[in-house]
Amino acid sequence: MQLLVAMALLLTALSAQAVIETYEFKNEANRERFKELTAVLRCPKCQNNNLADSNAPIAADMRREIHRMLEEGQTKQDVVDFMVARYGDFVNYVPRRDSSTALLWFGPVVLLLVGLAVVVVISRRRRAGQGKPQVEVSAEERERLRKLIDEER
Repeated sequence: MQLLVAMALLLTALSAQAVIETYEFKNEANRERFKELTAVLRCPKCQNNNLADSNAPIAADMRREIHRMLEEGQTKQDVVDFMVARYGDFVNYVPRRDSSTALLWFGPVVLLLVGLAVVVVISRRRRAGQGKPQVEVSAEERERLRKLIDEER
């Protein structure tokens, strides 16, 4: 009997973990905006999951808040602004383009251009240096080399 009670409690606990959230929407546009927002906002706890994929309690709270705000008639931008104000810029999967994130957006391009410039400069110097002898040889040394080469033949 005790074993049956323990198994029932275990099954109940496991099924409680697998709760699927369902939300009722006034219209299909709100449903689509909800899907878009939960896909582009990041879970603060999971860090690499968006809100749609996260099972963390904070993600469930954020999804409820998004649903509430959309049903009240707020825009997607209003929701994003609220989430950023509450959780910080990290909540955005795609960071904003402003002066504080300029290095993030343009740094890789600048590094690539600097790298290409270095490669071009090095290759031009090597090409320019290929035709010239690396060591200056005096006339006496050239004559001596000619004699050595002639003796070898």
